[in-house]
Amino acid sequence: MALVPTSDSTGSALISEVDMGASDPSSVTVRATVVQASTVFYDTLATLDKAERLIAEAASYGSQLIVFPEAFIGGYPRGSTFGVTIGNRTTRGNEEFRKYHAAAIDVPGPEVDRLAVIAGKYKVFLVMGVIERAGYTLYCTVLFFDSQGQYLGKHRKLMPTALERIIWGFGDGSTIPVYETPFGKIGALICWENRMPLLRTALYGKGIEIYCAPTADAREVWQASMIHIGLEGGCFVLSANQFCRRKDYPPPPDYEFSGVGEEPSPDSVVCAGGSVIISPSGVVLAGPNYDGEALISADLDLSEIVRAKFAFDVVGHYSRPEVLSLTVMDQPQHPVFYTSVAKVEKQ
Repeated sequence: MALVPTSDSTGSALISEVDMGASDPSSVTVRATVVQASTVFYDTLATLDKAERLIAEAASYGSQLIVFPEAFIGGYPRGSTFGVTIGNRTTRGNEEFRKYHAAAIDVPGPEVDRLAVIAGKYKVFLVMGVIERAGYTLYCTVLFFDSQGQYLGKHRKLMPTALERIIWGFGDGSTIPVYETPFGKIGALICWENRMPLLRTALYGKGIEIYCAPTADAREVWQASMIHIGLEGGCFVLSANQFCRRKDYPPPPDYEFSGVGEEPSPDSVVCAGGSVIISPSGVVLAGPNYDGEALISADLDLSEIVRAKFAFDVVGHYSRPEVLSLTVMDQPQHPVFYTSVAKVEKQ
């Protein structure tokens, strides 16, 4: 695993505990790491073991906040169609989904418990991309853990992209959290959700300061989106992507890449990474990295947020609520309601 040096060359001290009564809360610095690594596909236990090794390594370099890629646990099924064409599904595709469903995790569940223990063991705030199993529906989800080993909650991807919609359910407005931490307010949107202006605005409205963007998009144009969000939100942006080769997935015929022409060779790069950390002024602090698996780190000086907001505060002095406003439907949406249960709850 390559370690990409942090952007801070001043030797500034990192926080271990923050005095929440300090007169200047913006004077905090936190070391953050985005993990660029591949899932062990179809092997959730091995992926959890790999995650712990990476967290331990990042913590040994002083990292206090660690962000993993989209779908790190459970896997991003790159190149698969699950046997779906319009008007038809295949027996083989159905079996492929069964295996993918088996690799997902329940939230809460034993894998979530283990991640909480890991976060507490290494004293890190952890943001982890998972595939969540809720009955027979899967969700692309981000889980949040604090440095005391507590599971805080989750964000479910609101809008899966393209063929993702055949394998993942849609999140709702009840899982768009922003968490208060000793080093700022943290939240996350997943991959192309970050291109949805109103969804970004929902996070800005909650005061997000460290904006996590787990993704599966390794294109250069993704970097422009990350820089724009840093500038627009006046926040730090931490984008983590997997770096994968064909051999990180099961070999054919157990797993086949569709729609890419000839089957890739085992060493072919199928996701090139591009993980990056951006400042509130749009400066690239670390990355983007396209060279392989890596831990990409930077020291985040929260006073930069104040300076950036002085010029542009998108939900503050630069807003015009009498002209433009946003209403977020943040209650859970359920397909079935039982009035008898509601009556019992009222008693």
